[in-house]
Amino acid sequence: MNALQEELGQDGFTILAFPSNQFGKQEPAENNEILPLLKYIRPGNGFVPNFQLFRKGDVNGENEQQLFTYLKNACGPVGNSFGNPDKLFWQPLKISDIKWNFEKFLVGPDGKAVLRWFPQVPMVTVKEDILRFMSTLPIQQKII
Repeated sequence: MNALQEELGQDGFTILAFPSNQFGKQEPAENNEILPLLKYIRPGNGFVPNFQLFRKGDVNGENEQQLFTYLKNACGPVGNSFGNPDKLFWQPLKISDIKWNFEKFLVGPDGKAVLRWFPQVPMVTVKEDILRFMSTLPIQQKII
């Protein structure tokens, strides 16, 4: 993600990251602990995100953030399997839910959701899709 932000940032592209603990309880840290954990433990080796990292919150279920309700409704589901439901921590499960960490959405400069990627889609594919979308924008517009 850092490489993508660095490469496309000068063209107005911005990555926004939203941690959640709903997938296998993989993000149990408090908000003030997330950046140090990224830097020293996972992935470690001094990693510091060069993109905006928001407060941890729910992306699915009864307490999901409104942003994710909008994104999921605008783009539709990316698969119909949840994998192991014992590792999913929200209710009720809906087919449009985010299936796992690192699912991605592309939002245009007008705030409209454009694309949605399954978590395992290769970053090269994500980058190609973003570049293709950016090539359709008027010069004065920027992606958010």
